Amino acid sequence: MSNSNHELYHRIQQFYFYEARLLDERQYQQWFATLSEKIAYTVPARHITQLDPALRETEAVLNTQQEFSSGMEAPLRAENHLHLMIRTMRSFKLNAWTENPPARTRRHVNNIEIIAVEDKTILVFSNTLLYYSRHDHNNHIYSYQRKDRLEEKGESFCLLKREVLLDSTVITGPSVGIFF
Repeated sequence: MSNSNHELYHRIQQFYFYEARLLDERQYQQWFATLSEKIAYTVPARHITQLDPALRETEAVLNTQQEFSSGMEAPLRAENHLHLMIRTMRSFKLNAWTENPPARTRRHVNNIEIIAVEDKTILVFSNTLLYYSRHDHNNHIYSYQRKDRLEEKGESFCLLKREVLLDSTVITGPSVGIFF
């Protein structure tokens, strides 16, 4: 990895750590400020697929992309800047019963990989574990991959696109209304 790539990787890693801290500390307005006005935020539904015999003996038969909704099924979440702004503001309302009292979360972001750099945008994959605790007995772990498109913004980045690929087919946690 060249020095410039190493520096870019370090800056992206620091951006993700900062984002995780903001979300875990419930600083949603500051997190919202890291989003582009063009943000596309999706969480496709995952399902179990049958292996395609036509793809036998190739890696394509095991391709995980087959397991995610791709236009034919409704995603679990498909949001833009306005949707995310409303969700951010709702978290401060006392009548937001799903988050009163608020959950405790801890995000562990790792396996950060720069896939492509195009002009001023960067395609980044990362894996995340999110620990979710509420009411001292309702504890869950969400495991997922994120496919992000970041745009350089001064010394940092803003999030243009996020696709969250949950590892679970059946969601046992209380919500997918979490900011992943």
